[in-house]
Amino acid sequence: MNARHLVLFAKVILIPALMPATAHAQDAATGERLFRQRCASCHTVQPGQNRIGPTLSGLVGRKAGSVEGARYSPKMRELDVTWDAARIDSFIANPRAMVPGTTMTVSVANAADRANITAYLAGLAAAN
Repeated sequence: MNARHLVLFAKVILIPALMPATAHAQDAATGERLFRQRCASCHTVQPGQNRIGPTLSGLVGRKAGSVEGARYSPKMRELDVTWDAARIDSFIANPRAMVPGTTMTVSVANAADRANITAYLAGLAAAN
């Protein structure tokens, strides 16, 4: 694991895990708001419901490009990764850098916003 990934891991996984539950809940709540503002026009969190992009229900732990009935670019279908917090963060920071040819054009430049969105998506996986 290189230094960049280690710092990202600490920001996304370790620091929130060490915070009090109320702080983590606020991050997830902020993430839900940000998700609705930035992501919900193309994605839903309802299982089995795809929009322009695939449902993000159960994203954490799921293989990329694997939602039945969703439209993916060929490069996304070929991507051999399982989504975790670090990969979600990297992808939404710059989708086309991670997956050249992806059809996703929206990026989230702010690291805190990405961490909050990731906390929200990870919370959905835990709730299911």
